[in-house]
Amino acid sequence: MAAGLPFLNAYKNNASDFSHGANFAVVGSTAQPVHILAKKNISSPVTPSSLNVQLEWMFTHFDSICETDRECAKKFKRSLFMVGEIGGNDYNYTLFQGKSIEEVEDMVPDVVQIIKNAAQRVIQKGAVRLVIPGNFPIGCQPIYLTGFETNNSEAYDEYHCLKRLNSFSKYHNRHLQQAIRELRQENPNVKIAYGDYYHAFHWLFRNVQHLGFDIESRQKACCGTGGNCNFNVVRICGAPQVLACTNPDQYLSWDGIHLTHKAHKMMAKYLISDISRQFRCFV
Repeated sequence: MAAGLPFLNAYKNNASDFSHGANFAVVGSTAQPVHILAKKNISSPVTPSSLNVQLEWMFTHFDSICETDRECAKKFKRSLFMVGEIGGNDYNYTLFQGKSIEEVEDMVPDVVQIIKNAAQRVIQKGAVRLVIPGNFPIGCQPIYLTGFETNNSEAYDEYHCLKRLNSFSKYHNRHLQQAIRELRQENPNVKIAYGDYYHAFHWLFRNVQHLGFDIESRQKACCGTGGNCNFNVVRICGAPQVLACTNPDQYLSWDGIHLTHKAHKMMAKYLISDISRQFRCFV
């Protein structure tokens, strides 16, 4: 919406209007197929529709809107493909199922390769303009601040974010940016922008007061209950008797996992400016 475009309708909603594009994402989905995660003793509790399934939906959609590859290529020259953010749930499930940071770091090359392969498949279909977003600073999110709370003050930075978790996010993002550089070299006629979710969120987090948020609420969920962050993983937003705050525009986090509408809007403005610069266009 910050770019002046309507929300993209979900592909599985057959009654939707797809004239502005389609959304193939699935809540809780992973980059790695669920059977691969299962071999690593990691369950994907929300959905089996991992990235490979979503890609097949997308290609099926392309077949329905184009009679020929040339027709699709013509449409795609006017299109923007958002490839992600992908991989966050692979890491979420792994960490919250008791694996160590080191074990999750070992997963990063596989996740990034899957993202790169997905982007390459989209390019092969004719995409000429892509945004590939990185990961958030997860050590600042209520779900992680609650799940990995510690009495060790050295574990936190000056904003009371968990340093080790944020370092992990940076680790993923470095690998992803290297993959994007490789994609640019392999596809010199395709514009590929990095969606810097990490620094967009960190800018938001550092400037909460200036942007009209309540500094005392920046690490609390608007909709939740319990603890220092108003978050309880067994009584999340939507559960019986779990109430939402009356002033969500004062909060960054809606439910301890996702951002509020206002926080998303502020982040979008930052990202649109940065992505436009990478594409050498102005909005």
